[in-house]
Amino acid sequence: MSEREVPVSIPVIRVQDTKRALALLADHFYGSPSQKMRMIGVTGTNGKTTVTHLIDQILRAQGEKTGLIGTMYMRIAERTIETKNTTPGSLTLQQVFSDMKKAGVTNVTMEVSSHALVQGRVHGTDYDVAVFTNLSQDHLDYHKTMEAYAHAKSLLFAQLGNKFQKEAPKIAVLNADDPASETMREATAVPVITYGIDHDADFRAKNIEITSKGSTFDLVSKTGTQKVHIQMIGKFSIYNVLAALATSFALQIPEKEAIQTLGEIKGVAGRFELVHAGQDFPVIVDYAHTPDGLLNVLETVDEFAEKRVFVVVGCGGDRDKGKRPKMAKIAVEYATDPIFTSDNPRTEDPRTIISDMEKGVEGKDYVVRVNRREAIQYAIEQAEARDVILIAGKGHEDYQIIGTEKIDFDDRVEARLAIEKKTRTLIQ
Repeated sequence: MSEREVPVSIPVIRVQDTKRALALLADHFYGSPSQKMRMIGVTGTNGKTTVTHLIDQILRAQGEKTGLIGTMYMRIAERTIETKNTTPGSLTLQQVFSDMKKAGVTNVTMEVSSHALVQGRVHGTDYDVAVFTNLSQDHLDYHKTMEAYAHAKSLLFAQLGNKFQKEAPKIAVLNADDPASETMREATAVPVITYGIDHDADFRAKNIEITSKGSTFDLVSKTGTQKVHIQMIGKFSIYNVLAALATSFALQIPEKEAIQTLGEIKGVAGRFELVHAGQDFPVIVDYAHTPDGLLNVLETVDEFAEKRVFVVVGCGGDRDKGKRPKMAKIAVEYATDPIFTSDNPRTEDPRTIISDMEKGVEGKDYVVRVNRREAIQYAIEQAEARDVILIAGKGHEDYQIIGTEKIDFDDRVEARLAIEKKTRTLIQ
């Protein structure tokens, strides 16, 4: 199969787009497995991983056998598989769907990246529910403009089709507080369910209370108003929970049962994850790697911080350079002690990346520790009782990409080791 003449001695089928053809052929070859399971696709800049995990946990609590595909891993029922991309290529994806169907999976929740949508990796996949979290600056090295980025996300909603299904109708779940939701709404012909905090929505949170131990709010929905308690912290966590509740409604799961399940969930690895090693100050590891993501987490920290706020932050190499000064600016505005360091520098010089960050904070106070391990150690050495440390950017990742090499590195492990070292020093 080729887009041009190929001088070979086997049959060649000419097509206009080999990626599109491969996706449709893969779906047909594996017997269209996505048509035989309930498919939930989640897209947006931030929150995809958390929302997919929340929905998955709700489904599992209902006794469903589930599949999960995303940034952290793929899971087929109880079998976990490592992943390289948030959304696999079309051939791999359809093969995984086939394996899920064979394993008895009834519901699949997956992150759908903008790259995957533009590149047609999910062509041939029959989604039942599409969820939009939010849109903020990311991947502009690829999409170039925010309009093109929003359009890429909207392809998931266009893929829901144009006909109404009386049995198990397809549904779009949109964030009423994000202006980009209008692009998603325009792209789809299916019914829309909304969630939000600041604007009127089908699922809305009011009277929000956030502490260092969790969040509480009144859920206002078609069924009335009821109090919701979750162990996750922050306004962004409430948005994620609302998205999961709206999706549960679309899947015809009783609201009270979904709320009960959500109240039992402590969180998702690397998403506002607390590192405990006996210290008298909270250490938080979070995947925040976009300006909006970093802002959300730091605003949450500020709600309960009693003293100084340290933030260890860097920006990835070979990626959108435009967000570097913006992330630095947010760090110095919302933290008392910003520390700039390396993230995944890839083939760029880490010092060049930090120099790009510094352009957004001229005349401001901050510390530079190019080596990420040293940056984490510095923050923990400086912190005192009731200070807060946020280590941002890598979250669940257990590696660092330097050049083309992937080396072992886990922010949570490094933080724990630094805390233990500090404790030993104090004892001595």
